[in-house]
Amino acid sequence: MSEHASTVGRPIHHPPGDGRRYAMGRIQSVFKADGEETAGRYSISEWWLEPNTSGPGAHSHEEDDVFYVIEGVMSILLEDHWIDAPPGSFVLVPGGATHDFENRGTARAGVLNLSIPGEFENHMPAIELWFAEHPAGDASR
Repeated sequence: MSEHASTVGRPIHHPPGDGRRYAMGRIQSVFKADGEETAGRYSISEWWLEPNTSGPGAHSHEEDDVFYVIEGVMSILLEDHWIDAPPGSFVLVPGGATHDFENRGTARAGVLNLSIPGEFENHMPAIELWFAEHPAGDASR
């Protein structure tokens, strides 16, 4: 059973696959804890890309992004170069740095993402809408 906290400082438990889901075609995100639950300090989410799926495109934002690869191999753009990150890889993208991510492989890939400070989830409705109008295509190779 899942407990969704509505106040800061309350423990949270999500069984595998549980959380606040956002569907973006070939990309899915599942938020495990967000700004409301962490007093805006961080948000934690999983991002899953189907095989051969491009990401959001090169972008930057004020928040730091921490990526920890949990399944598959995620290709991650860091400023002007791509790295292939297998499971167990840790990537820190400081706020303001240009980045992107995509799955160039033949198996589903997923990352655990920490956004610091939090409340990144406030952007998710607009991001879902953007992907509805601009579906993720095939990854670059």
